[in-house]
Amino acid sequence: MAAWQPLLEQVARERYPRLVARAMLVSSSRSEAEDLVSDALIASFSGRARFTSLAEAEAYVRRAIVSRSIDTGRRRAVERRALSRLRLERETVDEILVPGLAPSVEAALARLSPRERACVVLRHLEDLSVRDVAGLLQLSEGAVKRYTSDAVASLNSALGTTDSRDTVRVMVTDGRSTDA
Repeated sequence: MAAWQPLLEQVARERYPRLVARAMLVSSSRSEAEDLVSDALIASFSGRARFTSLAEAEAYVRRAIVSRSIDTGRRRAVERRALSRLRLERETVDEILVPGLAPSVEAALARLSPRERACVVLRHLEDLSVRDVAGLLQLSEGAVKRYTSDAVASLNSALGTTDSRDTVRVMVTDGRSTDA
């Protein structure tokens, strides 16, 4: 057995629910979130996995989830353009069911572009710095700031909030509030 296999099993056994919950923030359905987690686990551990701790491995997988989500968004955009050229319409009925977030926040997140959603989730829910998000998404720091600002403005508009800071105050379904 390879040295990384016990760590993979531990991440999958102990952190899977938490990883799926995070993936649901950047995906449009639970099944897509589960697929993102599976893909991220495979990508994270299929090469030369050199993680020294469970926390380090989980953090790497969380970032891989966001990267896979952006790739999926790009692929879907290409598919939509191809379908529109063929004058075909594809019916999609996906529902976001993110535990802990109010349905209005879930709907507002779903309306953001994949990059905006990734930036706002990484900045405000994962609490990463602009520099870390830029490195992870391979964007300039200015682009991360712009995507985050645009996303927050869209969320403010969709949620009817008027916060002048780069945050949106949302009510989580268990009654507590948080900044998104």
